[in-house]
Amino acid sequence: MEHQREYLVSVGERPWGTYTVLLNGVDHKVKEITVHAGQRLSLQRHRKREEHWFIHRGTARVTINGVARVLAVGQYIDIPRECAHRIENIGTESLVFIEIQTGDYFGEDDIERIEDDYAR
Repeated sequence: MEHQREYLVSVGERPWGTYTVLLNGVDHKVKEITVHAGQRLSLQRHRKREEHWFIHRGTARVTINGVARVLAVGQYIDIPRECAHRIENIGTESLVFIEIQTGDYFGEDDIERIEDDYAR
């Protein structure tokens, strides 16, 4: 017998840009994230998931545990669980990247914000 699972595919707006959930599986989640020019996400960490970021458009500064690295189109980086991380759009156009989450849990309540430009 075949079973069908339904998962919420959603679009969200944030002060720094937007995201679209492309796939919400049992053991992974895939998002397309757009960051406006000059904006950045909060410095954060996750206890229950790791992330893989692939730069699709623009130029990003990614900081993981205090170490910054610039990434361009076609480059990627892995963010292990428990690591403090953030991404910033350092270009003049929108930054678009694909985020693949893997782990045990993908809820927004697994975001521990360490520093946030928007006082969330």
